[in-house]
Amino acid sequence: MSAPSAWRAVLFDLDGTLADTVELILRCYRHTMERHLGEPLPDDRWLATIGTPLDVQLREFARSEDEAREMLETYVSYQREIHDEMVRPFPRSREVASALVDRRVPRAVVTSKRRGMALRTLEICGLGDAFPVLVAADDVREPKPHPEPVRAALGGLGVDPGPDVLFVGDSPWDVRSGKAAGVRTAGALWGPYDRTDLEDAGPDFLLAEIAEVLGLLRR
Repeated sequence: MSAPSAWRAVLFDLDGTLADTVELILRCYRHTMERHLGEPLPDDRWLATIGTPLDVQLREFARSEDEAREMLETYVSYQREIHDEMVRPFPRSREVASALVDRRVPRAVVTSKRRGMALRTLEICGLGDAFPVLVAADDVREPKPHPEPVRAALGGLGVDPGPDVLFVGDSPWDVRSGKAAGVRTAGALWGPYDRTDLEDAGPDFLLAEIAEVLGLLRR
């Protein structure tokens, strides 16, 4: 599928798309599972839930709502301890963001992370000033794959949905959210999900690295 001559807005997921946080996420998961369940669980069980809000993820493993709340406290506390030393931008993330700024393309981040930690991740990655709009998990009632987060970001930018708006994300939830919101989607193959997972969600584009967003801008 061809790209439009100009994009009216470009949206990005955060974890696994702009920021390389997979090892951070897995360390927090392992720590939480060992603390509450007494043993580690396979990483692939957690990886399959990445892209959904943390409280939703933890309910998949908790044996009660009380335990889910306790797991959330454990996870978030440990995440705060190790976050800054483990987070880094994917190569060329800043270059892509700068190119969008230079072209005056409206930009937003749409994440299933909570706002406070999402802002910290953007700051650590040197991306805090590049995105005037951030929609986080605690900003919406319905998380991805519901279209609400994408629509909220577009509302913040003052842009209507359409085929000349792009949402780039590494998870099937990102792709489905964007499609439901009526925008084009690009699956990010540099995140934790494999090609088949993303292809099944039906993105308009599949990108091997974030710099390929620049190619879409030039078409």
